[in-house]
Amino acid sequence: MSAGLLLFTGKGGVGKTTLAAATAARLAESGRKALVVSTDPAHSLGDAFGVRLGATPTEVDPDGLTGLHAAQVDPRALVDDAWTELRGHLRTVLAGAGVDELDAEELTALPGVEELLALGEVRRLAAGGPWEVVVVDCGPTAETLRLLALPEAFAGYLERLFPTHRRVVRGLLAGAAGSGAVDRWDATADALSRLAERLDALRGMLTSDDTAVRLVLTPERVVAAETRRTVAALALQGVRVSGLVANRLVPAVGADESGAAASWLRTRRAEQEAVLADLADLGGVRAVEHRAAEPVGVPALLEVARGLYGDEDPVGGSGGSGALTSGALTSVERDGDEYVLRLALAVGESDVDLARVGDELAVTLDGRRRLVPLPPLLKRCVVTGAELDDGGLAVRFRPDPELWMR
Repeated sequence: MSAGLLLFTGKGGVGKTTLAAATAARLAESGRKALVVSTDPAHSLGDAFGVRLGATPTEVDPDGLTGLHAAQVDPRALVDDAWTELRGHLRTVLAGAGVDELDAEELTALPGVEELLALGEVRRLAAGGPWEVVVVDCGPTAETLRLLALPEAFAGYLERLFPTHRRVVRGLLAGAAGSGAVDRWDATADALSRLAERLDALRGMLTSDDTAVRLVLTPERVVAAETRRTVAALALQGVRVSGLVANRLVPAVGADESGAAASWLRTRRAEQEAVLADLADLGGVRAVEHRAAEPVGVPALLEVARGLYGDEDPVGGSGGSGALTSGALTSVERDGDEYVLRLALAVGESDVDLARVGDELAVTLDGRRRLVPLPPLLKRCVVTGAELDDGGLAVRFRPDPELWMR
């Protein structure tokens, strides 16, 4: 993928669509070709620009910002076009495994398919157009986290469903059911292999250095708490967070202004600034003041972008810290008779749970789970404990005497 990818998400109603549209407009104003895509089922991106949008990228302001295009992904159409064939192939595999036809129908009606196909469409648009930056208006945080976790989850599902030893299965079919069954199996195996390749490509796109998430929040304690959990969940998935944006900060009032309205604004502003101060350990937050009029159309969105970015590059870092965003294994160290596996995760006050699942370590943060493959050395060890330190999450292992000498 040649284009940079910037995903905007946040709790529902915080204004992420407006900020995504404003960011794309600012990029186009600076001379870069920008595409903004909505995967949000609410589809309010067209409303932000004041134009009608469809699945094909449309030039939003041809008389002004000639480099600005926008599109709204239609997940239902993608399901009708792409998933029907794949479901047929999956039913073939399940039938070959002896699964009843009705059960196979239920097993192939998988939740999350629409989101997965929407993500694939974003990748196709990013790779197939002249865009330098693709800005994505994602759904609310919970939906986005599920969206970003889907490629890995589907890959695991496919790996368990799709027999590894294709030649063995092919030979059994040839002996039991003849050449027709072999041909159907070959077509199914090829289709599922292509699906696996696409899933790998999606995972690569999400964890690429060219991809980042911009978290939008309003300065409220409940929203800030969810933002912290989101940062930890994205780190667990290895997705980079490039910054936080606090939207709808009430205007500051002078000390000499009096009256009930001034007193209310002063109190509310102080509360909001206290919330932002509590988020300072996440690297700082950009703030956008609440506007009297709803920003609709390119000129109004550009005003929002100028207040948000000033003279800085919208794609550059905006307060996020790289140390918060790496979900990869960082090191395996020897510590006396034990080994320490370090995960660079900004856990903070999140609830952490660890479990050994075969040759993988199941790490769960606030209900979000990821299976981390263990290095060969640690596969012959047992987990003895875990702790948080400045480097992130440190998991301790001790050699298992029954396995160590094998």
